[in-house]
Amino acid sequence: MSTAPPAQSAEPPHVASPARRRALGAAVIGNVLEWYDFAVYAFLATVLARKFFPSGDELSALLATFAVFGVGFVVRPLGGIIIGRLGDRRGRKIALSLTIVLMALGTVMIGLLPSYESIGVGASALLVAARLLQGFSAGGEWGSSTAFIVEWAPPQRRGLFGRLQQASVAGGFLLGSLTAASLSTWLSPAALEAWGWRVPFLFGGLLGPIGLYMRRNIEETPPFKAAVQERAEGGIATAPHGWRLAARAFGFTVLWTIAYYIFLSYMPTFLQKHAGLDRAQALWSNTLALLVLVAAVPAAGALSDRIGRKPLLLASCAAFLLLPYPLFAMLLSNPSLPTAIAVQVLFALALALFSGPGPAAIAEIFPTHMRSTWMSIGYSVAAALFGGFAPYVATWLIARTGSPLAPTWYVIGAALVSAITIATQRETAHEALR
Repeated sequence: MSTAPPAQSAEPPHVASPARRRALGAAVIGNVLEWYDFAVYAFLATVLARKFFPSGDELSALLATFAVFGVGFVVRPLGGIIIGRLGDRRGRKIALSLTIVLMALGTVMIGLLPSYESIGVGASALLVAARLLQGFSAGGEWGSSTAFIVEWAPPQRRGLFGRLQQASVAGGFLLGSLTAASLSTWLSPAALEAWGWRVPFLFGGLLGPIGLYMRRNIEETPPFKAAVQERAEGGIATAPHGWRLAARAFGFTVLWTIAYYIFLSYMPTFLQKHAGLDRAQALWSNTLALLVLVAAVPAAGALSDRIGRKPLLLASCAAFLLLPYPLFAMLLSNPSLPTAIAVQVLFALALALFSGPGPAAIAEIFPTHMRSTWMSIGYSVAAALFGGFAPYVATWLIARTGSPLAPTWYVIGAALVSAITIATQRETAHEALR
């Protein structure tokens, strides 16, 4: 595959324009709402376990709840293929509008579901169906929004602009964690389990129309318009094999997705089960870590435009190779809220080193005419196999080994895989989008 960049005309100009501001604003706000809907499930896992899987065995119920969380990831590759293909053929705008509608429907469905006590196993089956709908939407959202944001970025500033994608994903998780923490603080445990758990899901569904309205009024990206014209003129003669590029995106994503879902989705449950924190404390600790991540990602993205993507990405891999075991050991030996906050903040900073340059780096692997489809496939398969089931795997590892430190080896293995992938990847920070 030739590495020579095409003409720079496909990239948007340096000068900020109202169209770019509208487009990026719609993408970011929609992304926040989309990932709030998807993530709030994890923050209420201990409540949902009792509402939909009341087996009498707390561990079995929690494992079942996290298994359903993972089911939402199983269909993400399918969503990536179908919605990503739609985005590459018909435009990023229509793909992003579709994803926000599907996510809102799945979220409202969870909020309205009868419990296991009311209809038995049918409630569990309906919960699975709702998570499948959310997962299908998320599979198309990630690739489409990443392609959209990076393609709107000015040349040499894709890291800075691409960080909006991860900042908005983290913002969605932050909003979900903040909502769950607030309800756990304001409501009694009885009220939260009786009806309060429904509020975050119904709230998320009501926000969907806002995101849809914003996304229906945006323009397509300049690189996509250029690719459409080039295709019409027969200019796209040969293309790199999508599977080969998707495999590289897969290896790139392994650590990214495992670290995200271990340290920012599973941690509230871990802190309650193994560090002696109550639900409110665990969720507030998680919320503070997410706030640090949202604040740190922009700096990492901007820095990657100056020094390149690889130094920051490899630094993040090194941090996740070295830090998980000693930090978890420290947390377990001194189980307190200040220790939990310190540990989660350190992991958030390590993740920011990856999440800042990550969207630009993964988008730069692919040519514009296949970016949304194949980037979605590579990312979503990794997320399905590793990230989505990370809370389940962590819970299973602890139960199997009897050691709360067991999940750290899962993270360390992931860091090794991604480090090898990134080390063998060329630096793309200062190349034009293909």
